[in-house]
Amino acid sequence: MRMGSRPLFVFAVLYVIFLYAPAMLLPLFSFNDATMIAFPLNGFTLRWYEGLLGNAQLMAAFKNSLVVALCAAAISTCIGICGAKAVTHRKLRGGKAAVGLIMLPLVVPSIVVGISLLMLARHVLDIELSLWTVGIGHVLLCVPFSMLVMMSRLEGFDRSLEEASLDLGQSRWGTFRRVTLPLALPGIVASFLLSFTVSLDEFVLAFFLAGNETTLPIYIFSQLRFPSRLPDVLALGSCILLGSCLLVLFAEWLRRRGIQSAFSRGI
Repeated sequence: MRMGSRPLFVFAVLYVIFLYAPAMLLPLFSFNDATMIAFPLNGFTLRWYEGLLGNAQLMAAFKNSLVVALCAAAISTCIGICGAKAVTHRKLRGGKAAVGLIMLPLVVPSIVVGISLLMLARHVLDIELSLWTVGIGHVLLCVPFSMLVMMSRLEGFDRSLEEASLDLGQSRWGTFRRVTLPLALPGIVASFLLSFTVSLDEFVLAFFLAGNETTLPIYIFSQLRFPSRLPDVLALGSCILLGSCLLVLFAEWLRRRGIQSAFSRGI
């Protein structure tokens, strides 16, 4: 290691520790055989994990979150594909401004978006709060992530492939289905997985828009008021943390693999 890169390496290690050390305490205490969070650990146990499957409220909340996340991810990915294709394949007037507006949910605080959607649903449209309103809010949040992933995938396309397909008599829809979609498939899968993870973990919008329904983040928040249920929450949070990390890593691997395969084929 060169002398000039050593301080940067030390900084990177300290940054990673600062970022992930608090999250690593979650699975550590989930194996503790005590209801109190304190060192030293009282002992090793798996009973907090064994009790998760027998919790009916937890399973219902998990089912609600799973349905909302799958629907929001599918809709967001479809919108992301269409939006990214429009931005990358055509010179649209005001295209950059449109992309900036689409990305606004990434910088606007979630609590502001949640209050705005709550007022729109109840006081303007008079819609009952349910999983449908949660799904709409999650689509609004997930579309920017989907757009970013799909734009990075479609940006490097060789337009001559689509032009050749059109010259050979294929329609625009046929070209999109037979040429564009197969080449964009790694980005589509990565977009879906990333949107699914964002929706599954989202709390603020669900808190404002769920009404009497319960999603998994809301259920976890409600259990924090009871100290005796804290170990169950730690075990559940550890499972969510592991699943989210695996999904994000898999999505990023697919995205990078798609980019590398495109360069290797000269696309």
